[in-house]
Amino acid sequence: MSTYDIDAIRNFTKPAELHKAVNMLHGILAGITADGDVSERELAELVNWCSLHEHLRDRHPFSEILPMVDAALADGVLTRDERADLLWLCERRSVGREFYDDMTSSIQYLHGLIHGIMADGELSDSEIETLKAWLDDNDFLAGTYPFDELNSLVHVILADKVVTTEERELLMAYLSNLIDFKDSANLNEPDFAELRKKYTVQGICAFCPDISFDGKLFCFTGQSYRASRSEISDEVERLGGLCRSGVSKNTDYLIVGNAGNPCWAYSCYGRKIEEAITLRKSGARVQIINETDFWDAVEDC
Repeated sequence: MSTYDIDAIRNFTKPAELHKAVNMLHGILAGITADGDVSERELAELVNWCSLHEHLRDRHPFSEILPMVDAALADGVLTRDERADLLWLCERRSVGREFYDDMTSSIQYLHGLIHGIMADGELSDSEIETLKAWLDDNDFLAGTYPFDELNSLVHVILADKVVTTEERELLMAYLSNLIDFKDSANLNEPDFAELRKKYTVQGICAFCPDISFDGKLFCFTGQSYRASRSEISDEVERLGGLCRSGVSKNTDYLIVGNAGNPCWAYSCYGRKIEEAITLRKSGARVQIINETDFWDAVEDC
């Protein structure tokens, strides 16, 4: 495709690209400032990201934001006031939802936050706490990939208020799946290859899911200590839901049994779970839930 063709296409796509970029930059700024200090590597990451999006400088609000970033970084230091001013400006300029709804905009911000937190290749306790606080404040994203997986992982890691080396590496391995490495100056995908081999994290059950039954479609995988599949189906139908044997884009909940196919502390596996993960990544809102949470919801009805 010629440069002319690309430029012609960008005339139509630039508004949406701009909206996404503002959300991403807002998240990156929040991420690199999460632990209170901004290192040289984090500054380099910010400079590189802005350089890659220089083609948006002529468009509002980047025409306002990028010069402010330039001025803040001119002395090679990002002060507390400069951080606050940049975050304030991005917050003000990312309020509009002309091209993406709140859900998509928030996921774009989350990807930026993760990028910023990981910008120096390290992951501090305060950065994990910042991530948890954001997840807690945005629980309307439940059912949206990768919110459920990340929310569960972070809450399990912080449950005992101690982050072990293994837990830190596991979270870094998972977060590395959510970074666009081509937009990074410091982070290279091959550097995380060994961590990903060591920690395979997928199919994580939702943390304290909000489960409803009326008109909802359920599927079950694994074995249950408590009831047979037919008995589980009877309970779902009694409460107004439907049960099917297979996972589809219309499935609302995939229940993971606790016997024989356990939902471990971090992950649960199986063919139906892999299918659910694939559907979630493509935008389906199927939630993977632990059997215990399912029975709790039944008893609450």
